[in-house]
Amino acid sequence: MPKSQKQPAAGGSAPPHLHLMQHNYFFRQLLLLLALLVSTVAWAHRPALVADQPAYEALLKRHVLPDGRVNYEGLADDEEVLMAYLQSLSSRPPLPSWSRYDQAAFWLNTYNAYTLYLAAQYYPVERLSDIKIKSVGGYRSLWDAPEVNIGGKQYTLKQIEREILPELLPNDPRRHFALHCGAASSPKLLPEAYEGNRLDAQLSLQASRFINDPVLNVLAPDSAQLSSLFDWYAADFGTPAQLLEFINRYAATGLSSSTAVSYVPYDWTLNDSRGPGVVAQRKR
Repeated sequence: MPKSQKQPAAGGSAPPHLHLMQHNYFFRQLLLLLALLVSTVAWAHRPALVADQPAYEALLKRHVLPDGRVNYEGLADDEEVLMAYLQSLSSRPPLPSWSRYDQAAFWLNTYNAYTLYLAAQYYPVERLSDIKIKSVGGYRSLWDAPEVNIGGKQYTLKQIEREILPELLPNDPRRHFALHCGAASSPKLLPEAYEGNRLDAQLSLQASRFINDPVLNVLAPDSAQLSSLFDWYAADFGTPAQLLEFINRYAATGLSSSTAVSYVPYDWTLNDSRGPGVVAQRKR
């Protein structure tokens, strides 16, 4: 060994660069441990995919036509599949730790699936508004009967629409286009379930589909014949100017600030694939 090189004395301290390497190693291990811990906690609070959701989506693809009508007769034959999905929703109520979009997606799916289930239960029927369900205190409409069971609690469809969803999606009128009420003038069902991580895009898609449907809305630069849905929920869409601005975000035909707006009657006829509904009526 050259004389210029000296070995450390026995029991002496390690060179400074070794201390630095050890410090960096333990620091990296600590960061990795923290990342795994955060990931584990986030995963524990992440809403798991409902077990029967793929079967439910297959059901929608099978029985929902592109024009929005529904094969309720076929849906009634697949009652077990729909019931299994409802039971999955009931057994996994949303947690407060879920994001607002995750919770909103859950309740949108719940509303639409229960509407389909109740329509199939009472099929054939001309309008869902004709259905009267026996409840405590007498008979109630399909929307006012506490038929929705989530986590052992009973809800009505109206509660979901007017109380739960407005809290989860405040100042977001796109939620109205995501709810299906089984009518010919109703927003069309998506052939898929809503999911929190895609909900913003899904809501925009539903808004675009509804607004640009020439059967439901007739748009021209100087006049707009809009669905009564915009009139019923005018408070959510804002002033007349704000309504026009909202429609222009999604409309293929642009409206001016002076566009005259009127509202067309809402067709509550069941959007049955075997019935005429609003589609045939507009073609006369």
